[in-house]
Amino acid sequence: MTTPLNARRRLAALPRYAALEGEDFTGQDLTSARPSQLRFTRCSFAGVDLRQATLDGCWFKFCDLSGADLRGASLRGARLFGCDLREVDLRDADLTDAELGRVNSGRTPYGLTNVTGVRLKGTLLRNVQLDDVIGWPSEPDNLA
Repeated sequence: MTTPLNARRRLAALPRYAALEGEDFTGQDLTSARPSQLRFTRCSFAGVDLRQATLDGCWFKFCDLSGADLRGASLRGARLFGCDLREVDLRDADLTDAELGRVNSGRTPYGLTNVTGVRLKGTLLRNVQLDDVIGWPSEPDNLA
C-alpha cells in the first residue's frame, strides 16, 4: 500500500525544471519544502507557510504569494515575474541573485510584481534585480 504524497513531498519528487500551472497550494504545509528549480505559472501560494523552504532557481510567473510566510527561506537565483507578493514575510530570507520583474502582457501596467507591505528585516538582498516592481520599501525600518 502506497502512502499518498503530501504537497511538500510531491514538489520534491518532481524532476528539475518541471512546470506546474494553475496549482492551488492554499492551506498546504510547505515548511522546509525543497522543489528542484520548478517553473510555477499562475499558482497560488496565498498565505502558505514556506518557512525555511529552499526555492533556489525556481521561476514564478503570475503567481499569488500574498501573505505567505517565507521567513528564513532561500530564494537564491529565483525569478518572480508578474507576481503578487503583498504582505509577504521575507525576514531573514536569502534573495541573492533573485530577479523580481514584470511580464510583458501587452498592456501596461499589467504584469507588474507587487511587493507592497513586504517585510525584509534581515533579508540578504545581494545582487537582487528589480524591474517595474510596485511597492519596494525605501524606509530603513523595513530593511534593517
